[in-house]
Amino acid sequence: MNAEFVIVGAGSAGCAMAYRLALAGKKVTIIEHGGWDGGPLIQMPAALSYPMNMSVYDWGYSTEPEPHLGGRRLVTPRGKVIGGSSSINGMIYVRGHARDFDHWAESGAAGWSYADVIPYFQRMEHWHDGGHGGDPDWRGTDGPLHITRGPRRNPLTRAFVEAGRQAGYPVTGDYNGEQQEGFGPFDSTIWRGRRWSAANAYLRPALKTGNCTLIRALAQKVEITDGRATGVRVVRNGKEEVIAADREVILAASSLNSPKLLMLSGIGPADHLKSHGITVVADRKGVGQNLQDHLELYIQQAATKPVSLYKYWNLFGKAVIGAQWLFTRTGLGASNQFESAGFIRSRAGIDYPDIQFHFLPIAVRYDGKVAAEGHGFQAHVGPMRSKSRGEVTLRSADPNEPPRIFFNYMSDDDDWTDFRTCIRLTREIFGQEAFAQFRGHEIQPGAKVQSDDQLDAFIREHAESAYHPCGTCKMGAKDDPMSVVDPECRVIGVDGLRVADSSIFPRITNGNLNAPSIMTGEKAADHILGNGMLAPSNKSPWMHPEWQTKQR
Repeated sequence: MNAEFVIVGAGSAGCAMAYRLALAGKKVTIIEHGGWDGGPLIQMPAALSYPMNMSVYDWGYSTEPEPHLGGRRLVTPRGKVIGGSSSINGMIYVRGHARDFDHWAESGAAGWSYADVIPYFQRMEHWHDGGHGGDPDWRGTDGPLHITRGPRRNPLTRAFVEAGRQAGYPVTGDYNGEQQEGFGPFDSTIWRGRRWSAANAYLRPALKTGNCTLIRALAQKVEITDGRATGVRVVRNGKEEVIAADREVILAASSLNSPKLLMLSGIGPADHLKSHGITVVADRKGVGQNLQDHLELYIQQAATKPVSLYKYWNLFGKAVIGAQWLFTRTGLGASNQFESAGFIRSRAGIDYPDIQFHFLPIAVRYDGKVAAEGHGFQAHVGPMRSKSRGEVTLRSADPNEPPRIFFNYMSDDDDWTDFRTCIRLTREIFGQEAFAQFRGHEIQPGAKVQSDDQLDAFIREHAESAYHPCGTCKMGAKDDPMSVVDPECRVIGVDGLRVADSSIFPRITNGNLNAPSIMTGEKAADHILGNGMLAPSNKSPWMHPEWQTKQR
């Protein structure tokens, strides 16, 4: 018997859909090119910098030369493993702000307002406050996705929240609850010392139902007959075959690979497809467009006391941490070390936060390189709602070719203003009394980097992706020529085909994208099943009462 539903991509949204469909008794086949996730470098939270730099787990994509960043090519990791990018990411859990989803609904994604999506966040969550407080009425407590908080034992981690308070910002007990704005503890997808990826939360339970089959293959294109998707052409074990779908094909292959597959299948901008000799099935000029991301900078400070994680940044220290984790699932290896967060507004007149901070009690890059020999700390900071837009296009009609990825980073003048503000506000926070006993010299940008021109040069050389690509199969009204899917995730112009992953986001959300990506899979499953949607919430989020006239 053929599968009723074929899902391409066992990532965040794909695993969630497979679970909900299988739980409803539907026969599901999920296609994943990547392999298994059993290695300790994936499962140990503190090892997060390793899998995203390993070809066995990562697609290895990079951007085209970015003209506004000095022609640099930025790496764009995407998970090539079960669990997708939830198996290689930083495990940060951020729903996004209420106004993000209200904007989606206002822009044509009817039924995706904050009131509509809260019930799906709650359904997926198994939230543990860890004794740090929070908003239990806003959270879910019996879903498959465990969400926890780190112990925040490091004094630098606690000092960051106190410095935010001293700088005049609010403290929030739960940025995923009623009040996002402010400083407080980070939520993470970690459970009992282990990465709690979409594979652990959703895929393994789906496979246990007996209704879900996982096959390892590389998707080539969607098979479309008389305007309807009938299956997926793949290469498995070196041979080409078609995985048939009796009811629907659903693409959940990421914001980079989902538009690529649509275009290889003849769905996309007609002229672009014709230029590669691809027969046009549906002329949708929005496919691959609207590409967005978060850029960030690492503002790094030397520490005058040996309190950072630098003391463990050697072979012996890592071995001790690794051994403790392997035998007990405890210790420093059981945390991603991102344990304090901040969400603030860049200026008065901004109605909700547009700057995010990740604090880390060591000065280090994602690639594992330490910035300076010695103790230090850093804040990852960047604007949340850049106006710059890029695109994903085909290099050729060969499915083995990676897509052409061009973000067009920093192409909007406001991006430069916003990033300078990020740097100056971070310096102000690091300058508070809470850091006085720890604060040494500024590692980067460095005390001499002060003028707009100097800051712009630093941004141009050092801005890095936060690895949050989205938007390339925009969800919206059918009469919007740039919409790719309608509000039920159905591809406009082709029957039996949907897209449900971060590519359908009309606009990037405020914070890390894993939580809204999983929510998208949860909600899409109800659309696919034809279920009545969960009842909208009547909760009203906190907004700064004087946001029109005050920055904090």
